Amino acid sequence: MSGTGRTGDGRGRLGSRLSGLAVAVGCVLFLGGFAWGAVVYRPYTVPTASMTPTVEAGDRVLAQRVDGDDVRRGDVVVFTDPTWGATPMVKRVVGVGGDKIACCGKDGRLTVNGIPVEEPYLRSGDPASGNDFTAEVPRGSLFLLGDDRRSSLDSRVHLEDAAHGSVPRSAVTARVDAVAWPLGSMIGRPSSFAALPGGISTEGPLKLQLGAMVAGVVLILGGAVYGPLAARSARSRGSGPKRNQRRTAATDAR
Repeated sequence: MSGTGRTGDGRGRLGSRLSGLAVAVGCVLFLGGFAWGAVVYRPYTVPTASMTPTVEAGDRVLAQRVDGDDVRRGDVVVFTDPTWGATPMVKRVVGVGGDKIACCGKDGRLTVNGIPVEEPYLRSGDPASGNDFTAEVPRGSLFLLGDDRRSSLDSRVHLEDAAHGSVPRSAVTARVDAVAWPLGSMIGRPSSFAALPGGISTEGPLKLQLGAMVAGVVLILGGAVYGPLAARSARSRGSGPKRNQRRTAATDAR
């Protein structure tokens, strides 16, 4: 009898330990992913509709803290430049130092160093620019356009400035990786810039961080549910042999 009881108790203790381990690992994954994300990313509210349809005015975005030297063509960046205004702005990088930017080519597309660039992030049917322009980007600078080329006040309206519409790389504080609210969508790297010198930037760790947090939640909930179920199952297995033993003892007594 004592051996059977210990078996049931052992299964219950094992279930409890597995449950506790799952909850502990889940907490580490969830809190670790959250803390990692808080260190790497900053939330911003997009102030204007100049990045429509990629990002709408009022959207909350998650932007990875990066150095301006890490920025590549196609990145959507957060920057602050006194010439453009005192508040952080969100635009897309289409040219880097040394590039010759022109619009529009024979097919109506933006060209970088004479190479036409596909821009799938523009609204279907929208031109690459309402007005033709040319610009040469100074070294250490970036040429920035909004995705809504009809209304965006971007590098095109600053072409007569000393920097020819460009902003220094040091003005960039972050690179946008996702819309957190209300769309909840990732902002990928456009492959159309990949063939140009320097290529495109690599994606940030946001997906990995979110995966760690989701896995943590699953383990926490699974461990919390498994513990009581394992204990109940162990008690059921232990009570069965005891009932049989009581019946046997009663029969022998008769």
